[in-house]
Amino acid sequence: MIRFDSVAKRYPTGREGLAGVSFELAAGELAFVTGHSGAGKSTMLKLIGLLERATRGQVWVNGRNLNKLNARDVPYHRREVGMIFQDHRLLHDRTVFDNVALPLVVSGLGHQEIQRRVRAALDKVSLLGKERSFPIGLSGGEQQRVGIARALVSKPPVLLADEPTGNLDPELSREIMQLFLQFNQVGVTVLIATHDVALIERFGRRTIQLRDGRISHDTGARA
Repeated sequence: MIRFDSVAKRYPTGREGLAGVSFELAAGELAFVTGHSGAGKSTMLKLIGLLERATRGQVWVNGRNLNKLNARDVPYHRREVGMIFQDHRLLHDRTVFDNVALPLVVSGLGHQEIQRRVRAALDKVSLLGKERSFPIGLSGGEQQRVGIARALVSKPPVLLADEPTGNLDPELSREIMQLFLQFNQVGVTVLIATHDVALIERFGRRTIQLRDGRISHDTGARA
């Protein structure tokens, strides 16, 4: 499902986000990416979502070589990759419903299908009663769940989460993680970047540890 072959990312400033990273994540797998601040966690997710492009090496997602995608194909790729950010990135002048519906509107879906999918996504994250609310009136945990619903509304086979519990208390963090586990149980491939070691240990899934842009340890690496 996701494969990195000797991937490097160097930014215009000269900073190296990733250096020679290789790993493979199977379809339907859930894994964590961890490491210190600046280790390359966010860079890895951005390369998968094509928010950035690799400087060297090959990135494959769902059988597609991202290096060979032209600008016209990028939106189609992003529809297959749901992304969740720590800062939520919600539009505060739009309702919860409209925030979640945005990817479907961009895709050109019809009104009835948008209504059906948005309500189903909000139901999955227990926010169906908040669809007419605005983000400013929601708690941090509720805003994060809106972000999750927006990432899932297009039914992507891949879900990426960048520090999704970073601003939440332990109880809310567990609730958010349970949502990811539920989506993974129905076949969604999930990759979560986090520095929360306790959270990782609690769920006992594969962990890819980064240090200075390189993989220092991978509990799922093949011998």
